[in-house]
Amino acid sequence: MSALKYWVWLSSLDISAEAKYAVINHYGDAEQAFFAHYGDFDNVERISARDREILEKRDMSKVNDILGKCELQNLQIVTFADAGYPKRLKQIYCPPVVLYVRGRLPAVDENAVIAVVGTRNASPYGIKMSRSIAFEIAKCGGIIASGLTRGIDATAAEGALTAGGTVIGVLGTPHEKDSGRFFLDIAAKGAVISEYPPFTEHRNYHFRERNRITAGLSVGVVAVEAPEGSGTRLFVTEANEQGKEIFAVPGNADSPNSFETNAMIKEGAKPVTCGWDVLEEFSGLYPLRPAGSVLRLLEKTEEMPICAAPEKPYRAEKKPDAEHKATKKEVDKPKDKEYIDLQEQLSKLNEDQLKIIAAVEKSASHIDDIIEATGLSAARVLSQLTVLEIKGFIHREAGKRIALNISKK
Repeated sequence: MSALKYWVWLSSLDISAEAKYAVINHYGDAEQAFFAHYGDFDNVERISARDREILEKRDMSKVNDILGKCELQNLQIVTFADAGYPKRLKQIYCPPVVLYVRGRLPAVDENAVIAVVGTRNASPYGIKMSRSIAFEIAKCGGIIASGLTRGIDATAAEGALTAGGTVIGVLGTPHEKDSGRFFLDIAAKGAVISEYPPFTEHRNYHFRERNRITAGLSVGVVAVEAPEGSGTRLFVTEANEQGKEIFAVPGNADSPNSFETNAMIKEGAKPVTCGWDVLEEFSGLYPLRPAGSVLRLLEKTEEMPICAAPEKPYRAEKKPDAEHKATKKEVDKPKDKEYIDLQEQLSKLNEDQLKIIAAVEKSASHIDDIIEATGLSAARVLSQLTVLEIKGFIHREAGKRIALNISKK
């Protein structure tokens, strides 16, 4: 505790985040900085004259009150020197020197943490996509990072919680300024964090500073909806500078809420329509479950739409009769797949799936040929192929070729 109070002292000072990190980078820890000789702060680079003056005062008057408030709020204090501080976060420019954590910070460095961001004034389409994508990411083993602001960010957090997943909420205020049942739910499964100790006065730039932490915890960022000039663009720029993978949900060309996301795709962001579109980029690095696992889960729960066109989400039909069960059992076999009658099954397919079935030749077709024949995007074809494979309409062969399990008359 004796050393901890010096970290709290440094984090509570009304100086820039850059100055706080410069002090730690120079002295190694907060206690060494506190006991530095008078005038020694002049030797620390990237500190303004104002910040040096505040540091020289060595004002500890707030520290005991902050520690008491942290105990009342059940906040864990994680310092830059602690083993539990994420290494991924240490790699960003100007990492926070202290994290005030409600809940339990997950093993960030061992997981695919994905930030889902977007406008506060989300459309029904944006709400639907943020919720379903976050749900799928959580079901596939990813963790959602969110700034928890209303609209896209908060909806993504709700989607992940619905899936029973883990969320890391990042505040732009002290914990006492943002509280409620929603944050308690997040803390129960993950963590709500802030770099600002109790009693910190709010500054407008704090929300911009929060972006660097949310992006820093993540390996990728999904922008769902963002009108022209949206703060989402600033977030994505920050993430891009940190070297994170950028994804964007496409929208109608004339939709104001999709202005920035469509622009991001033109600039090189990967277009995505479901959670696995995002996580497949990291499937070789982290313990993730493929999209097929989600499809099977959702066939039972029907909690969220899955990897389908936004305007016509796929939902598996429940048919408990014996004939349906027998068909399911047969198509699940890896060998000796029985053919099923096409006309009987047509009602189960959406428009995209029918296009794919029509594009597959009797002898099997290459995936690239299917994409060209259907006119659909590669991401859309791949996600719909997963649905068709799970339902037993097709199977995959060597050389990225797709063959039918149905008699095409």
